[in-house]
Amino acid sequence: MSTSSGKQSASDGGADPAPKPSRRVFSSEYKLAMVAEYENAPNGEKGAILRREGLYSSHIIEWARARDGGLLGNPGGRKEDAASLAAGQRVKKSAEQLELEKLRRQNEKLQADLKKTRMALDIMGKAHALLEELSESADNDSPPKRF
Repeated sequence: MSTSSGKQSASDGGADPAPKPSRRVFSSEYKLAMVAEYENAPNGEKGAILRREGLYSSHIIEWARARDGGLLGNPGGRKEDAASLAAGQRVKKSAEQLELEKLRRQNEKLQADLKKTRMALDIMGKAHALLEELSESADNDSPPKRF
């Protein structure tokens, strides 16, 4: 009794019908042109541009960041940064940049905490004023007389 399935495996000599996909590579000029076209398109047509070109919104976001960081189409940009970006690698940030980002996040958190504290103090002040007013009105009222 043998159990065989109708499927062929690669070891049985069956070839995979789909070829291995290759990674697409885009030139800096193409990236800049696509970012510009995407940014200048009305909101309803942005998706059509992505579909037409076979791109994802993450491509445009990454390319726009690279452009803003001076890594696309900038002759003054460092070649190793542009090459690593084209290879899909992230550019390492310097210690100063990392510390600056950390301090900015910390500053934002502290500002949010300060805003919450100020709102809480404002509420406490209003509650105190209300209780004081209630206390004064209770002191002025005489208790009801019993007959």
